[in-house]
Amino acid sequence: MFCPLQLVLIPTLLACSLGLNDFSTSPAELTVHVGDSALMGCVFRNLEGKHVTKVDWMLSPGKHAEDEYVLYYYGNLSVPVGRFRNRVFLAGDLLQKDGSLLLQDVQEADQGTYTCEIRLESESKVLKSKVVLHVLPEEPKEVTVHVGDSALMRCIFHSTEKKRLTQVDWMFSSGEHTKEIVLHYDLKFQFPERYFPYQGRYQNRVNLVGDISHNDGSIMLQRVKESDGGIYNCSIHLGNLLFRKTLVLHVTTEKSQTLIPEIPRPELLGGNQLVIIVGIVCATLLLFPVLILIVKRTHWNKRYRAFPLGLGGWGCRTASNSTWK
Repeated sequence: MFCPLQLVLIPTLLACSLGLNDFSTSPAELTVHVGDSALMGCVFRNLEGKHVTKVDWMLSPGKHAEDEYVLYYYGNLSVPVGRFRNRVFLAGDLLQKDGSLLLQDVQEADQGTYTCEIRLESESKVLKSKVVLHVLPEEPKEVTVHVGDSALMRCIFHSTEKKRLTQVDWMFSSGEHTKEIVLHYDLKFQFPERYFPYQGRYQNRVNLVGDISHNDGSIMLQRVKESDGGIYNCSIHLGNLLFRKTLVLHVTTEKSQTLIPEIPRPELLGGNQLVIIVGIVCATLLLFPVLILIVKRTHWNKRYRAFPLGLGGWGCRTASNSTWK
């Protein structure tokens, strides 16, 4: 019994002494569009009494590309690195062991695997969390509908964390100084749906159709009017985090049609014109046999002239024999 127990304990002791007992969670996946924001979680609970001393975020693009630093935190200083400068910052509460990262204005080159490493005070082990980020092409920023149709305007805050959406605001602007509230959602409301469109021309025409539990603040504008055309700004709040999106709505009064050149239609023939045409056709039919006889007669005359009679002539061939006379 001693040998099997020894074989089990030795690798465990070696792992502890070499620091190989790093704690890592299973990778999460997040899919966003170019230009959107992505909240990538790095949260470790049940670590009471331990302070976070260092946080590192790194990107592995794959395809044999070198890993690159995204952000590091040390000594109460958060530093974005390289091309991520001005686009990333720590969005979590480090006192709660939350080192989540907010990446704004996502680019196609940002796709890859993001690794978060958290080190705790007086701890040798490293807490690791990974997020696989997929980047899709940019969604259209302009929506075109016809008068009377419905317009779906999407606004989603992509996150791997189950942070609860607390507020959604939609504003309309048709010019530099004209702004109008379209819809407002607030978790603090006691109404059944916790949102309402403000009084005015949007009343009873705007519905919040997004899934709030997935940070989706999309709206549907029904019975679109020509005056609804303009700029719509969406704001989604997740606690102290804010995501904004702008859409332009174009409203057309008529359905687009392919221009086909007009073909002139033939005019109806009058009574006199019809009689003339019938007369020409009949005359042609009557003269056709005469023309045939004239052509045949001309042909036979030419053959006759080719064999003149007389002593000095060529003579002609009789039907009884083949000798010349």
